[in-house]
Amino acid sequence: MAAALARAVSIADLREIARRRLPRSVFEFIDGGAEDETTLRDNRAAFERVRLVPRVLRDVSDPQPGITLLGRPIAAPLLVAPMGCSMLAWPEADLAIARAAASLKLPYTMSTMSPVAIETMAERAGGDLWFQLYVLKNRGFNDRLVDRAWAAGFRTLVVTLDLATGGRRERDLRNGLSVPLRLGWRQVLDGLAHPHWALQMMASGLPQFENVRGAMADAGAGLSIAARVGQSLDAAWSWDDLARLRERWPGTLVAKGVLHAGDAARLTALGADAVWVSNHGGRQLDGAPASLDALPAVAQAVAGRVPLLLDSGVRRGVDILKARQCGAQAVAVGRAALYGAAAGGEAGARRALQMLIDELRTAMMLSGTRRLDAVESNG
Repeated sequence: MAAALARAVSIADLREIARRRLPRSVFEFIDGGAEDETTLRDNRAAFERVRLVPRVLRDVSDPQPGITLLGRPIAAPLLVAPMGCSMLAWPEADLAIARAAASLKLPYTMSTMSPVAIETMAERAGGDLWFQLYVLKNRGFNDRLVDRAWAAGFRTLVVTLDLATGGRRERDLRNGLSVPLRLGWRQVLDGLAHPHWALQMMASGLPQFENVRGAMADAGAGLSIAARVGQSLDAAWSWDDLARLRERWPGTLVAKGVLHAGDAARLTALGADAVWVSNHGGRQLDGAPASLDALPAVAQAVAGRVPLLLDSGVRRGVDILKARQCGAQAVAVGRAALYGAAAGGEAGARRALQMLIDELRTAMMLSGTRRLDAVESNG
C-alpha cells in the first residue's frame, strides 16, 4: 500500500488505488452521483472548459498560495468538505482526513453524520475544525448539536441548505447498498474479493454515529439510525429558521448548497459570513448546473461582501486558480480527500491534499501568479 501511494502522482491515481481496494458497491457509493449523473459529469467538465491566460516576465520564484479566510490564515485556498459514511472507505476516515488537513494547516469540515463524536474530533484531530449541520425535524436536537459544537471549540458552522431529501443514487440501488446495510450474496462475495478491506471493517466494528444519538425517539446509534436521520431531514426549514440560527450561533456561519444568485444575495443580507456554492457533488438534484458555472452570477450578486467557497469537481491544483478567477476565494474537496484516505488512511489523505497544493504552486508559477491575491476575478 505504501509503495502504491508513493507511485501515485495525481488524484486520479489515488482514485484508481481506491477503486481496486474497495468493494465495487462501496467505491461506487463514493464515486457516483444521482440518477443519470449529468450534474456529476458536468462538474468536472466545467473546470475543463475554463482557460487561464498566463502572464510572463514576473518573479514567480517563490509562489505564495496562503490566504486569509474568514479571518484566519490558511496554507492554501483549500478545505475539506463534509462527508457522511466515509468510514466505509477506511476505519476512522474522518479522523484521518481531519488530521491530514490539520498537518497542512487547512480547515476540515466535520459532517453531522460523522461516526466520530464532536468532542472526540476536537480532542484527537486539532486544527481549524468547522462543523456542518444537517437540519432535522427535531428543532431542539438541532440546537443541542450546535451547542455541543460551540462548547467543543468549533467556531465555524456550515449549514447545509440543499438537502430537503436525499437524492436518488441509482448506482447504490443497483448494487444493493443501503443504510442500514442489508448483506446479500452479492455484497458478501464483493467483500470476500477484497479481504484487506473486509478485515479492516470487521476489526473496526459498526459505526455508532454518536452525534445523532437521541435525534429520534429510540436510543440507537448504529447504521439503522443513520437511515432514520436521512428520513428526518426538515424539508420545511425556512429563511426565518436560518435567521434564528444566525442570531443563536455566536461564531462564523457559512451557508452551503447555494447555486442561485438571488439566494446568495439574500443570505448575505441575512448575515451569512460566507456563501458556499455547491450542488452536493452531483449527488442530489441531477440536472442542477455545475457549481463552477453557477459561480460567476453568484459572485456578481454578492459583490465582494462575503467570501465565496466552491465545491464539486475539484481534482487538480489548477482548478483552485480557475475557481478564484471565476469569483471564489477558496475551494473544498470531498471525494479527492476520501480517495486518498481509501488508498492509505491518514497518509493517503495527506498525500491527496499535498498533491493539490503542489499542483497549485506549479500552476501559479506557470501562469505568472506569485500571490493568489493577484488573481483577477471575472465574476
